[in-house]
Amino acid sequence: MADEIIIFPEYDKIKSEVEMLRTELSMLVLERDELRFVECKNIETAYMLELGGLEYKAYEAQCTYLRLKRKAELIQARINRQESVNLAAIDNALDIEFAEFQEKLNEQINKMNDAIDRSKRKSLSAKDATELKKLYRRIVKALHPDLHPDIGDQKLKLFDQAIKAYENGDLNTLRIIDVMVSEETLPEIHEDALQVLVKERDRLKDMIEGIKESITAIKNDYPYTMKELISDKKKIAERKTELENILEQFVSAIATYKTRIEEMVR
Repeated sequence: MADEIIIFPEYDKIKSEVEMLRTELSMLVLERDELRFVECKNIETAYMLELGGLEYKAYEAQCTYLRLKRKAELIQARINRQESVNLAAIDNALDIEFAEFQEKLNEQINKMNDAIDRSKRKSLSAKDATELKKLYRRIVKALHPDLHPDIGDQKLKLFDQAIKAYENGDLNTLRIIDVMVSEETLPEIHEDALQVLVKERDRLKDMIEGIKESITAIKNDYPYTMKELISDKKKIAERKTELENILEQFVSAIATYKTRIEEMVR
C-alpha cells in the first residue's frame, strides 16, 4: 500500500552507534584539550619556574659564545686577506646570521613571562574544575566542527570563545555559552536517513582515530615529556647542576674569545 510505513531495521542500531561515537569523540576531544590547555600548561609552568631561568642563561651564553667564535673567524679571514677589519660591518653581518638565535631567546623569555602569569592565577576549586570540564564537554558536543562539519561561522566563533574560556579557567563564560547552545539532533527516519547515518558513523570513526593520534603525539612531545622530571626533586636538582656546569663552560669560553678578539684587532 502507498501509505504503508517503511521500516529500516538497521536504522535504530546505527543511530545508537552514531550517538555512542559522538559521545566517545567528545570525551576524547575533552581529554586532548585537557592535555593541551591544562596539564601541558601546568607542566610547562612548573618546568619554567624551576629551570627556565637557568636554561635561558645557559642558552644565552651559548649564543654569545657562538657569535664571538664566528666573529673571530671573520676577523681572521680579513687579516689573512690583508683587508682592513671593520668591526661595525662584521657586527651587522652577525646580527643577520644570528637572528634565529635571538628569536629563540625571545621565545624563551615569552615562555617565562607566561609561566609567571599563569602561576599568579587563582586556581579553581575541585568543584568548579569539575563543572568546567562538564560544561566544556557539553559545548564540544554541541559546537565542535569535527562533530558538526557544517557549523556556521558565528557558532564557530562561539566555540573559539569556549576554547579560550576553558584554557583560562573562565567558568562564567562557559556557563553563558552552555545556555546558548543545544546538541544537534540526529536525522529523523526517512528514505535517505540510513545512508546519512552510515556516512556519519564512518566519518566519526575517522575523527576518533585522528584525535587518538593527536593525544599520543602530545604525550610524546614537550612539555608533557617533562612531567616525570618536574615531579622528581632529585632529577630537578641534577638538571640544575647540569645547566650550571654548561653555563660555567660557556662563560669561560666567552672570556677566552673576548681576549682573543681584543688581541686580533690591536
